[in-house]
Amino acid sequence: MITRILVALAFVAGVTVVPAAARAQTLPERAVRRDIPLTSSIRRALAAGTRDSTGRPGANYWQLRVDYTIEARLDPATSMVTGSEAVLIHNTSDTPLSSIQLRLDQNIFAANVPRLESVPEITSGMPITRMALDGKPVDLNPPPRRFRRGTPPPEPTLAAYGLGLTSARIALPQPIAPGATATLEIEWSFEVPDTDGRRGLRMGAFPDSLFQVAQWYPRVAVFDDLRGWDTEPYLGPSEFYNNFGRFDVTIDVPAGWIVGASGVLQNPDEVLSALARGRLTDVLASDSVRTIVAADERGPGNATASGDRLRWHFVADTVNDFAWATSDRYVWQATRATIPERGPVPVHILHLPGNAERYTEVGPVVRHALEFYSELWMPYAFPQLTVTDGPELGMEYPMLIMSGLGAADHEAGHEWWPMMVGVNETWYGFMDEGFTVYMGTLSSAHRDGEVPNLDGMGQAYGRISGSETEPPLMWNANHGGPMYGFQAYQKAPLMLSMLGGIVGDTAVWDAMSAYAKAWLFKHPSPWDYAFFLNDALGNDLGWFWYYWLFTTESVDGSIAHVTSDGPSTTVTVRQDGQMPSPVVLEIRFADEGPPIEPMAGATMVDATTVRITYPVDVWFAGSRTYRAELDFGGRPIERIIFDPDCRFPDGDPTDNMWPRDEAFAETFRSGGAMMMMRGGAACYGKDGR
Repeated sequence: MITRILVALAFVAGVTVVPAAARAQTLPERAVRRDIPLTSSIRRALAAGTRDSTGRPGANYWQLRVDYTIEARLDPATSMVTGSEAVLIHNTSDTPLSSIQLRLDQNIFAANVPRLESVPEITSGMPITRMALDGKPVDLNPPPRRFRRGTPPPEPTLAAYGLGLTSARIALPQPIAPGATATLEIEWSFEVPDTDGRRGLRMGAFPDSLFQVAQWYPRVAVFDDLRGWDTEPYLGPSEFYNNFGRFDVTIDVPAGWIVGASGVLQNPDEVLSALARGRLTDVLASDSVRTIVAADERGPGNATASGDRLRWHFVADTVNDFAWATSDRYVWQATRATIPERGPVPVHILHLPGNAERYTEVGPVVRHALEFYSELWMPYAFPQLTVTDGPELGMEYPMLIMSGLGAADHEAGHEWWPMMVGVNETWYGFMDEGFTVYMGTLSSAHRDGEVPNLDGMGQAYGRISGSETEPPLMWNANHGGPMYGFQAYQKAPLMLSMLGGIVGDTAVWDAMSAYAKAWLFKHPSPWDYAFFLNDALGNDLGWFWYYWLFTTESVDGSIAHVTSDGPSTTVTVRQDGQMPSPVVLEIRFADEGPPIEPMAGATMVDATTVRITYPVDVWFAGSRTYRAELDFGGRPIERIIFDPDCRFPDGDPTDNMWPRDEAFAETFRSGGAMMMMRGGAACYGKDGR
């Protein structure tokens, strides 16, 4: 019936109908897309010259700079923070700013605000009591703007809209011209949420004794060359996208409360005890972990300078956020990390006395992370790092991480992305979380004195590919759904495992190091990353980026047939997935026999094993099968393996071996798939034989 209807419609339209059999002969079995899709936003940026096709900032690249001067006061008895700020907005763009978008992230704790996860406590959010632009008051309660269709809209007034949400807008009657500046003044307050013994939502309080404070000040959203103002709400799972600038912050707390923060303390003589100041002078002298304030050194005159309240003054330059933590019970320890090309920087550790054992190794782990990642990517750019104990033990900010031992390496790694390379975490969580998980594998191996092994990881994606709940990496992570965690954290390491299987892991690391340096304190997009790696690797990997970033496809390769004719062997490789890959074959010969003859593209792994690679181009004509013609002489072949390092996504790798290994297949079927993610020979059994 369907065929008759189509034929009838074609007749009416005057279209010649090609029989199905003829169409099948003209269409490829698999059409491989080889380019990187470009949305209108990246097309505009390329046309404007703000970005270029090599993945580097373009000749006309710009980004806003936003400088903050903040005064804050904490009342531990009520958990209230009250603050005032002056924000100097530098419009370095090529566009007049007719509005200002604000991030009011504390409103996620308010009632009736959209969010995607529960919060530890419902608060009043972030009430704003005063706002002014260049000295002119901003209307905080404007009437709704109404106008009739067909009539011009009313002239804008200086007014703020949406102040009860996490993303608000200030309408400007006079735009901020390109090259001009404007000063925004705001006064606000909020209650630090009580976590009630649970983990905080990137911050939180143990009332009366410890406060971790983040997402705590009204901040100007990013205005960039891709989408203009960032208007995404803060929903909970997805993180942030912030401007770089200078923070001058004064935090008023009771005496006896130690404060750790982003930035460098400007007034140690006013807030620290003489004993603490003396102990700090030796921190950079060695790798030992020194106690600055001990558990029994509490209160004014011991933990801090004397007095009723103290004002801690910090400055952080060229950072994209500012966070702090304070407690009247903190033990303060410090050590150093020696940064290549820069020398030693202090690492401060603030923990509760009862957690001393859990923090014994935090200093050495953070030191290793800062030194290792400085060698791997680029030198750590900031003057210090502070680790803070509290209800939140897995969150990162410039120069400050909220962490225990378990997350210390990961959170320290975030100082590279997004703190030094300012990616849009809200949209593209994989560019910071995914990269940080990947490099954590490298750091862990280095710390243990081992060679990192990324085998098995890329192949493991084949067991996930095809899930209807998986969003592609390019899908806005703020709306990533139930597999947000996989999209943001887990998929990029699998992608980079496959990339290393194609070009070599060290080549990937070198290319990502160059990428990081090119985008230091700037805002790259996924297109910039893909273009940059293409250029750095000298390889057109458009097909690779398309399938990994824009789809949820896999390779699903197999060895379909093996036939021999004298010394020649034909291996037919099939790929049932939409994602292509190079054809990598490992051929294992008998221990004895005629010499193994050389072949183009082949390398000897050991005395009886050869590896040969055919480029991904063999699939571009559209076939799903490729016949690899092998002629290594007359030595008998005992085993052939497709993708011997387990780098290419495959839902069932048991058919990657010839002859089939039933013991390995049974291991895989009984749950050995997780073993394969660990890499090495475990991909195909004890030794692959």
